[in-house]
Amino acid sequence: MPESADERTEWPTSPPPPWPAAVRATLWWHRSTPAAAEYGPDGPTLPITLAMMVDYLDSPVGPYREILASPVLRRGLIPAMAVPFIAVDSEPSVHGGRAHWRLPKVLATFSGDVLGDFSAAGGGWKVATSARPRGPELPIIGGLPFAQPGDDGSSSRATARLRGKFRYARVGVEAEGPTLSRWLRPGTHHGIVITSGRMSTGPAK
Repeated sequence: MPESADERTEWPTSPPPPWPAAVRATLWWHRSTPAAAEYGPDGPTLPITLAMMVDYLDSPVGPYREILASPVLRRGLIPAMAVPFIAVDSEPSVHGGRAHWRLPKVLATFSGDVLGDFSAAGGGWKVATSARPRGPELPIIGGLPFAQPGDDGSSSRATARLRGKFRYARVGVEAEGPTLSRWLRPGTHHGIVITSGRMSTGPAK
């Protein structure tokens, strides 16, 4: 069972999407480990793991921080994340993730600067990142789709659209946990830092 699993069912409610937010973030990626496929999704996939640490400076539920990762990507014209591991430090955000997007959010604690040395920890797991930006700051605009599986075999698809500025970065990663250590590779990986941006996550379809 992924580290983000949580049996609690009652959370403070949150408003429906879209969710606009000001963000700063570190993203990184690497080739998936052989074990990554065990965490889904079903169907054709790409063996790329994508992960990120996000600092939401404002949102419909206030400021909060987040870690999420997709062990593999759904294959498609635009590859999509499928997220079994996601944690935040906001109870209304936990509700929003679960109720609006089928994201299995749980609570975690965070420390540090998301664009530098940063860490997230929960029950039995911890991830630490050290981002070292290189090169110029450049504009970024685009969307990051994610598609979450349902109990009936369907998927719920939504897109987080971003406009802002970024820099290339090398991201050092340490990961501890019963499943994280199997598919979130430690070491230094290619990545980017979102130095400033506006993001809006739309409703699931």
